[in-house]
Amino acid sequence: MIAQNNARSTNNDPVESSESYPITGGSNGAGTSRLFRQFGSLFSSPAATTDPAGYVEFGSISDPAASSGRTLGTFAGVFCPVALSMFSALVFIRVGFIVGNAGLYVTLLQFIIAYVILLFTVSSVCAISTNGAVEGGGVYFMISRTLGPEFGGSIGTLFFLANVVGCGLAISGCAEGIIQNFGPSDGVGSGTIPDGRWWRFLYCSSLNTLMLIVVLIGAEMFAKTSMMILGVVVICLLSTYISFLTQGPMDVSIPHENNLVNFTTARYTGLQADTLWSNLHANYTKDYTSNGNQVNFAVVFGVLFSGVTGIMAGANMSGELKNPSKSIPAGTLSAVLFTFLCYMALSILIAATTTSTLLQNNFLFLGPINLWPTFVTIGILTATFSTGLSNLIGASRVMEALAKDRVFGPLMSFVIKGTYKNNPIAAVIASWVLVETILLIGSLNTIAQINSVLFMLSYLATNLACLGIEITGAPNFRPTYKYFSWHTAFIGLLGTAIMMFVINSIYALSSIILCLLLVIALHLFSPACQGAQWGSISQALMFHQVRKYLLMLDSRKDHVKFWRPQMLLLVSSPRSCCPLIHFVNDMKKGGSYVIGHVKVGEFTDNDSSNDPTIEEYTQWLSLVDHMKVKAFVELTLSKSVREGIQHLIRISGMGAMKPNTTILGFYDEEQSRDFFEYEDSPYKTNEFDGNGIKLFPYRKSGESKSLGVVEYVRIIDDVLRMRKNLCLCRHFHRLDKQMIARNNHIRYIDVWPVNIFEPKNEDPFDVVSQFMMQLACIIKMLPIWKKLELRVFLCESETVSENSAAFERPAEHRLDQRLKLLRISASIHKIPEWNKDIDFAKHRNILKQFTGNSDSNQMMAEENINRSKLYMQRINQIIRDRSNATAVTFMYLPTPPATSSVDYKEKCHHYLDLLTELTFDLPPTILVHGIDAVTSTTL
Repeated sequence: MIAQNNARSTNNDPVESSESYPITGGSNGAGTSRLFRQFGSLFSSPAATTDPAGYVEFGSISDPAASSGRTLGTFAGVFCPVALSMFSALVFIRVGFIVGNAGLYVTLLQFIIAYVILLFTVSSVCAISTNGAVEGGGVYFMISRTLGPEFGGSIGTLFFLANVVGCGLAISGCAEGIIQNFGPSDGVGSGTIPDGRWWRFLYCSSLNTLMLIVVLIGAEMFAKTSMMILGVVVICLLSTYISFLTQGPMDVSIPHENNLVNFTTARYTGLQADTLWSNLHANYTKDYTSNGNQVNFAVVFGVLFSGVTGIMAGANMSGELKNPSKSIPAGTLSAVLFTFLCYMALSILIAATTTSTLLQNNFLFLGPINLWPTFVTIGILTATFSTGLSNLIGASRVMEALAKDRVFGPLMSFVIKGTYKNNPIAAVIASWVLVETILLIGSLNTIAQINSVLFMLSYLATNLACLGIEITGAPNFRPTYKYFSWHTAFIGLLGTAIMMFVINSIYALSSIILCLLLVIALHLFSPACQGAQWGSISQALMFHQVRKYLLMLDSRKDHVKFWRPQMLLLVSSPRSCCPLIHFVNDMKKGGSYVIGHVKVGEFTDNDSSNDPTIEEYTQWLSLVDHMKVKAFVELTLSKSVREGIQHLIRISGMGAMKPNTTILGFYDEEQSRDFFEYEDSPYKTNEFDGNGIKLFPYRKSGESKSLGVVEYVRIIDDVLRMRKNLCLCRHFHRLDKQMIARNNHIRYIDVWPVNIFEPKNEDPFDVVSQFMMQLACIIKMLPIWKKLELRVFLCESETVSENSAAFERPAEHRLDQRLKLLRISASIHKIPEWNKDIDFAKHRNILKQFTGNSDSNQMMAEENINRSKLYMQRINQIIRDRSNATAVTFMYLPTPPATSSVDYKEKCHHYLDLLTELTFDLPPTILVHGIDAVTSTTL
């Protein structure tokens, strides 16, 4: 709780500060702890502990290896999962398809392109992974904590779908291998099981269900056995290499499902130069597994890339690694190099030993030509089953991460509720159902293209995240991986984007559109986007660009044609002035808007508490969110309200975006209303009430004002002397925008461009009056106010000589011409009783004594004061008679009395009394005084 002994309690005066109040968060020590908990969340890991509020304590993250659960090294924790994921269904099932159609040259080129993209993406993965601990969710966690919840949530959703499709791809490959070996074709156990489209779907569904059971029961054990599984796959792959080098020529059967050819066998030649020569160049044919669709470069690359999309597997294991910053780069890069060499060797051996006819018509030819055909069967089953299982686990974990972050709000709450012993049962079952729908596609090659595009989009986002954060120059982005730069991220991003469209432009465009739609939807509706404390790269990018453009925005180059209001609204307690806050937001017309507040008190060396404005700042930001206004907040601590306002006027804004217009509430005795509690108020909320404490207190009935009349008038004088336009707002507690929108009785916005204290026929053409009309015109541009009619009241006096130049042309005509030049659509209304009821000549000299235009230093007679009040009451009655259907009234604000005048304090009281009488019982009224020209009649 903030100490209040050094702060003077203030009340709900128009510009004064509210009294000190307790701030949630406790003492200095508690606030510091909270700050460190927030900071610690950036580096949270299994070594850290999480408190109920969601903040992460540091724990013992300085020694990750000693923490429970961190037991894996580089080989078991990174190399094995990455290598196993990158072999997948491709190594035994589709390399022959790729070489047979694309030829050896194009195949090697495609592998180089794919691995270049992967290499630069791995560089980005390593940069993010070594800049902080990566938790569950893999690429989703990386992107969401870097790009923010909108992009992170959308890319995470697509990454979840990519894992689902990848699981379907692996299962299809596994089923294809089973059919090849145990189905009607010649192979191990030939003819033991039937084949057909729906039989294959049944086998795929059975495999999917088996994976579901494994994930629900023994997913952790599978993760621990990945090293053994990789060993099995490598042994099977070595048997294939040995077979290529030792097996002689033979005939290999064509699968029975291949209806595109009329022959039953094709030739395997063994190592021969003629075979290699014939396989060097592309020879695209039709794909017998997808109803005879034509194969081309894009289809082949889509199938190839789908098999090497496992580079994130190591980063996903960071929570179990002894030393993530070293293991992830070393393990991932070594696995990428290992699989690249394996694929290149396999491609060359296939091209040198197998005819294109066999490659194009039997994608599973490796079994029949192997010295030990069973090894190929085992290799296919282990590689595809382990990859599918890994993808199903990954998909469920990403879904769990999305649910925990409340990216889709309560829509995914069933995932959190359906978790048992840290295993997201509901997420696993949901992923299993989606995999079933993917299996309905049937063709492995078609699924492979979808899988490639979705993974490429995830990699594109990863590169984009690293590129963006590197460009912004964020000082906390200090990855220990030294081979990353913005060049590597840019090349990875560009290559990924191009190859997405090369693979399938329709899939690529659809996934990007879906991603953008998700971004928009999450930005508008997601609870995570409203309260996430992850940090968003959009903030860093905006800061980078805004700083650059602010420096380019030179106030010396300002031109009246491009003038716009930049508002500083001084607020005592927002509880009592919600309509005014909203109205000023309408009146800013795309300009900057600052809500300022002065807290009265002293910042002394003896006070051990923090600056109270720091604690209160977040409350004001929450207020801005609640009010839904586009405003900045500036708070200051000062010995007096007047001094604090001077501070705010000087320091608010930045560069050429400093406020040019200051807005104050009017100094009156009207009872304040709490718009946060008022039953019919559109601003009603309990957000700022808690534990019996009301934030933003205001002056209650019977409480005295701490801001005096003289100090208030001095503040008015200060604002004008600091060369700021000034608005005093009264009766805005009566403003109801909802009623204006639905009630046809409210029809007008009124402008009274006459200085009541010193009326002249030229008033409609001076700076103050034009500023007043400019503000009224701005208000009328907004949708709710657009239906209202703008009225300008012409108040002519008889003080102008008939021989003067001003009288040669009627004031009404001159005002009409001026409005046309300024492109202001308004109707002009003359006041016929103005000259009949009011004698300006008798009152002008008296009224001038209360303003800064007076040259007299004489004492004011009591009789003159009373006559002036009666005069104001008569003018007020004229204005009230015409304001029954008025929404807002703009009036001329005269300058306050000169500080050097005799009896200054008394004149201040009379000045404010006359303004009070002038605006008595009017609609919401703005008293305006402009300093500089704000309108232009030229192009």
